[in-house]
Amino acid sequence: MGDPPILTTATLTESGMSDNDIRRATRVGDLVRLGRGMFLHRSDVEALGEVGVHRVRARHLGRQLSAGTVLSHVSAASLHGLDLWKASLEHVHVSRPPHRHGRMTSQIHVHPTEVGDDVVLLDGLPVTSVARTVVDLARTLPRDQAVVVGDSALRLYPDAAADLLRVLAGSGHRHGLAKARAVVPFLDGRSESARESLSRLRIAEAGLPRPILQYEIVGGNGRRYRVDFFWENGIVGEFDGRIKYSAPRDVFDEKLRQDAIRDAGYEVVRWTWAELERFDVVAERLRQAARRAAKLTR
Repeated sequence: MGDPPILTTATLTESGMSDNDIRRATRVGDLVRLGRGMFLHRSDVEALGEVGVHRVRARHLGRQLSAGTVLSHVSAASLHGLDLWKASLEHVHVSRPPHRHGRMTSQIHVHPTEVGDDVVLLDGLPVTSVARTVVDLARTLPRDQAVVVGDSALRLYPDAAADLLRVLAGSGHRHGLAKARAVVPFLDGRSESARESLSRLRIAEAGLPRPILQYEIVGGNGRRYRVDFFWENGIVGEFDGRIKYSAPRDVFDEKLRQDAIRDAGYEVVRWTWAELERFDVVAERLRQAARRAAKLTR
C-alpha cells in the first residue's frame, strides 16, 4: 500500500465536515494539522513516522511547484527511501535556479542553485537524483547524519557510486563542498543501518584501522556467521542493538553465536547505542583485544 494522501480543508469539507468539525477533530487529536490547510488522520501519522509524514508533505507540496523547481535535500532523500537519522524535517526542501532567489517559508525551504540533468521523476514529481541528493546533504548536514544518508544510498542504489564522484566534481564552489569531499569517499553501502554507519565513524575518529564490513567467519561449531565488523588480526566487532532480542530464545541464540565465534579463536568486542556517545571506552576495549590477539600469535 502507498502513503495516504494529505487531507486538505477542501477535501474534508467535501466529505461533509464543517469548519467546526475540523477544529474539533484537530483539538481531540483525531486529525493532525501538518500545515496551513493540511491534515492527516492520527492513525496515519503514527503508522508513517516522522520521515513518512515528511514524505507525504513533500509529495503534496511538490505537486504545486512551478516549472524548473525540484524537490531536493532531505525531501528528495525521503522520496528515494534513504535513511534520515536525526535530520530536521520541519521544511520541505526544493531547489531552483539562482536568479529566482531562495527563501524560507513556514512550509518550504528554497535553495537557489543549478540542478542541471541530475533530476529524476518519482511519482510524477521532479526530484534530485540519488547522487545529487547525497552530495547536497553531505554539504549541508552534520557529518554523522550525512554518512547515514550516504551509506543507505549506496546500499539501496549501488550504481550511484560513480555518479557521486561526477556530481562532486561538478559542484563548483558550492557552500560546504569541503565537507562533502570528506564524506563521499568514506561512504560504504555495506553498512546496513544507522548504528553501523555511526560505528564506522567512531572507529575512524578513534584512529583505529578500518574494519571489513559484513564479514563471514566459521565458528567453533562449524557454522558460518556474518559479523558486523572484522579486523584481520582476528577481532570481531558487533553492535548490540538489543532490539533484535524480542524473546528469551533470541538472547540464548545470540549467546550460542558469540560462544561459537570465540571458540574459533576470535576476540569479540560489543557496544551499544549509549557507547557511541563515549566511544573512547569501546576503542580501548578494541585495543586491548588486539593486544591479546597479538600475544596468541607470537
